[in-house]
Amino acid sequence: MALGDIKWFAQGLLDLGLKRHDLSTDSLKLGLIKGTTPPAIADALPTFGGTGTVNHATNEVKAGTSYTAGGVALTGVKWVLVTSVPTLQAAKVTFANDATGFTDARYGVIYNATDASKRAIAYIDLGADRSVVAGSLTLDWSGVTDNILTITQS
Repeated sequence: MALGDIKWFAQGLLDLGLKRHDLSTDSLKLGLIKGTTPPAIADALPTFGGTGTVNHATNEVKAGTSYTAGGVALTGVKWVLVTSVPTLQAAKVTFANDATGFTDARYGVIYNATDASKRAIAYIDLGADRSVVAGSLTLDWSGVTDNILTITQS
């Protein structure tokens, strides 16, 4: 995986088809975790602080001024057709500079906060441990488009 790659948990995609996620209305959040136990596409029933087989919140970075436990709500979330391509979009996320904040964020986990089990749907590779002690951290998804997921038909 390379810096900035977004991968969808296989279970997360299956859950879309099983109507466990409504990308138009559910509250999606981004939690930051250490690289202790990297997320993987094949993680069985991945969650973030909920009930499931793999709870990624057990490796969450420490909370501080710019990051609260459980992560941040994604804003500007849209599940729309863009030139006939189903696309999930969200605004970029910025964690402000925080002298006492985390220094070891390695992955971001996107999860459904509306779901009682807090099912995780995707994760992003930050490329290396990231810190907010010396400056802010911004996740810009895919630049201008803010696309997190596109499903292109073949």
